[in-house]
Amino acid sequence: MELGAAAALGMALAAGLGALGAAVGDGLVTSKLLEGVARQPEARGQLTTLMFISVGLIESIPIIAVVVAFMLMGRLG
Repeated sequence: MELGAAAALGMALAAGLGALGAAVGDGLVTSKLLEGVARQPEARGQLTTLMFISVGLIESIPIIAVVVAFMLMGRLG
């Protein structure tokens, strides 16, 4: 396999799997938030704050994956 083809495949895998992992993580965090609010409605504010922090950290994964993809794209030339 040529270097350009391998880099293109790596770009696609990095961006795609990073986005897929973040989507699954966001879904799990949100479902657990809803479960927690259903159990303790008075803790909604604290749980929501923690959920937004967690989602922000989870969303950093595809951003890093896209940076890796761009670095691999530089190898195509």
